[in-house]
Amino acid sequence: MTAQIRRLAAIGCTTVLVSGLTASAVARPPAPKDDTLARAFENVSRSTTWTKTGSLRLDFNTHHPQAMEVVGDRTYLSSVEITEAPEKYPEPVGGYDRTPGKGVGHLFVLDREGNLLEDVVLGEGDMYHPGGLDVDRDGGIWLPVAEYRPDSRAIVYKVDPRTFEATEMFTVDDHVGGVVRDQVTGRVVGQSWGSRRFYEWTPDGRQKARWLNDSHVVDYQDCEYVASRKALCSGVAGLPAQPGAGTPYELGGFALLDLRSRTILHEVPTQLWSTAGHVVTRNPTDIDAAGSRLTMYAAPDDFGEGNDTELLTYEATVTPLR
Repeated sequence: MTAQIRRLAAIGCTTVLVSGLTASAVARPPAPKDDTLARAFENVSRSTTWTKTGSLRLDFNTHHPQAMEVVGDRTYLSSVEITEAPEKYPEPVGGYDRTPGKGVGHLFVLDREGNLLEDVVLGEGDMYHPGGLDVDRDGGIWLPVAEYRPDSRAIVYKVDPRTFEATEMFTVDDHVGGVVRDQVTGRVVGQSWGSRRFYEWTPDGRQKARWLNDSHVVDYQDCEYVASRKALCSGVAGLPAQPGAGTPYELGGFALLDLRSRTILHEVPTQLWSTAGHVVTRNPTDIDAAGSRLTMYAAPDDFGEGNDTELLTYEATVTPLR
């Protein structure tokens, strides 16, 4: 099934030509043998110093960003536009704890200066909430679009990075909050609402495995594939306010998962804060590695919060843990 695609030719006073994008312009992530990121992340600890090196305000309505991946000269950012917020039922109705609400799913394609190149509209009916995305070795963009409520339904799409055509790969009878493409097996691994359950499917949607999340520290919001056969996930847990505090506390963190053993290899909290006061792992993140130097990208704030959505950049140099 092909999703509606809306092309935007101008953002404010900046005109962006997209017709000139060619196959040669499509960046591809590293081959599976490169596990530099996995090795470097295993040396991240609570004492790691992250230095803020950049802040780029996005000059368009980003709505509520969900996930991000920076690949070459492009940034892919998924987001949900909520036009009618779901409302909790007094008691479950038809197996659901809330109404479906209404909205529009977006996959924004940006250049590295934050200019909007494409707005790919995704979803169908009550399924309008995009989740965590991943880019495979061929540059294909995989992401789910689910109902905005637990124990519901989702569509898993693959978006062509050259034409921005979205193809429905399969549907799932559960809320799928994010997916990664295993670049060794070709299978797709996804997590449920709150990342309490994990699934593994073939590219055409045949379920091969299901397992529970070993960790209850944070709910994963955005995961990326890390060679070889690992996934690096970021997320947040909303904790009750401590006595005397006025607002709940956001605990942020990262976890490195092994897709073979289905276990957590390394887990660490991350307490860095946005302009609007959100922990930076609230939603979209991406991490790249060059040797022992890590670069983190994050976009925790919604449009209308703080300084609107800003792409934040942090860097850290890690040394072996002792």
